[in-house]
Amino acid sequence: MPPSGTESDDAEEVVADAEWRDLRVSADFHGERIDRALASMVPELSRSYLQQLLESGLVSINTLTATKASQRVKAGDSLIVEIRPTQQSQAFKPQAMALNVVFQDNHLLVIDKPVGMVVHPAPGNWSGTLLNGLLAMDGNCATLPRAGIVHRLDKDTSGLMVVARSRAAMDALVRAIAARDVSRQYLALAHRSWTGPVNQSIVAPIGRDPRNRLRMATVDLDKTHGKSAQTDVILLENSRVGCFVHCILHTGRTHQIRVHMASVGHPLVGDSVYGGASIDGMCRQALHAFRLAFHHPITAQSLHFESPLPDDFRALLETWGLRYNPPNGPDKA
Repeated sequence: MPPSGTESDDAEEVVADAEWRDLRVSADFHGERIDRALASMVPELSRSYLQQLLESGLVSINTLTATKASQRVKAGDSLIVEIRPTQQSQAFKPQAMALNVVFQDNHLLVIDKPVGMVVHPAPGNWSGTLLNGLLAMDGNCATLPRAGIVHRLDKDTSGLMVVARSRAAMDALVRAIAARDVSRQYLALAHRSWTGPVNQSIVAPIGRDPRNRLRMATVDLDKTHGKSAQTDVILLENSRVGCFVHCILHTGRTHQIRVHMASVGHPLVGDSVYGGASIDGMCRQALHAFRLAFHHPITAQSLHFESPLPDDFRALLETWGLRYNPPNGPDKA
């Protein structure tokens, strides 16, 4: 973890990954102890680990926190389990893999992450992650918390990430992200023709969806816990069935662009979690981190990088009869 004083609401990368399981108790487990029922319903996790989750208040029954392993469940009960990494899972192993490094010096790397690569080990993805690859590729990263990873992209989001290679660079990058001094810009393909202003700023707090803990949502802070969030959206091209947009993050909330786009009626193509659907081969959320700009954390040099448009983006743009002209820039940090 970063040293005390470097964390902020925008440093989402410092929070350990977790996975939520939404379960329904069947008649087979009516009257059973909750730890025994969970051990049968989530067989990949040990009963002792599930008991630890219960003791930590990470299991709820019908929205009420369950803290005793001996508590009995009834048929039809709704259980939500927050699965957090175990100590054993923290013993991450190096795994050799091809990484697309677009910049490297003694203090940092910039990597172009492909679709399908998980950034940090988490329940269900304990291997084959970017962190595993960094540990194998770079001895410097192996000496740093989280192998130098200071921000994340979703598994199915492609594009640019900066990774620290020294502790001084890592601490400075965490501070820069928290201060919003790192420019992270994205391209996205969304459902429905854009009808609003060509330039629109979406300002809406984001928190866990109170109706579905497995996803995020825009929330009313007077009623639900959440954090402020702002995304600028610029229309690049419009079609009869969808739109091609340029998104600029001002905050770094979990699933921020996906949630904000869905909130204004334009869920991302391929994003089934937030109302999108696959179209013509675009089977992942159509989101690409194409531009990254910041000042070097040690030398203060202004750096900017751009990632080419992925093939699946180009194919869908062609299907929609749209063209790709990179947005003006690159923005300087």
